[in-house]
Amino acid sequence: MKKNKLWHILFLIGVFFKGLDGVLEFLGGLILLLLKHGAIAKYVVILLHPELTEDPHDVIASYLLNLVSQISQNTEFFAAIFLLAHGAIKISIVTGLYLQKLWIYPLAQYILSLFVIYQLYRFSHTFSVLLIFLTVIDIFIIFLIHTERKRLSSLLGRNST
Repeated sequence: MKKNKLWHILFLIGVFFKGLDGVLEFLGGLILLLLKHGAIAKYVVILLHPELTEDPHDVIASYLLNLVSQISQNTEFFAAIFLLAHGAIKISIVTGLYLQKLWIYPLAQYILSLFVIYQLYRFSHTFSVLLIFLTVIDIFIIFLIHTERKRLSSLLGRNST
């Protein structure tokens, strides 16, 4: 019984952070959508100005400036729509999970699995350690959703398959 309670608590914590991530992505997408093209570059220049004044050859600051200067209006729009959609999907999933709608559990596992596949695809291009870390967390959350669905199904006396 204690083991089930621990898994349930981990599920609640994991889903909370997945929901928080969804809200932040949605807000980030909304901000990107509302900003004029080039505003991000202006803010990055303002933020990096003190660092570049101190060290005009700072590798990271120079890289960031170069990166944001190359962002096109289409890229900003795509990023905004992607973040809005990704955030809205996560918020919807988390809402269904907290409301204990049994139909959302397999759907959540399926959608998060698609996110994992996409993240692994992106990793094959970026080799980002952060991306692998986030992917491992998503796989763990998929496992927690599975465990929670089985727990709820047994409580309700339903078949969990």
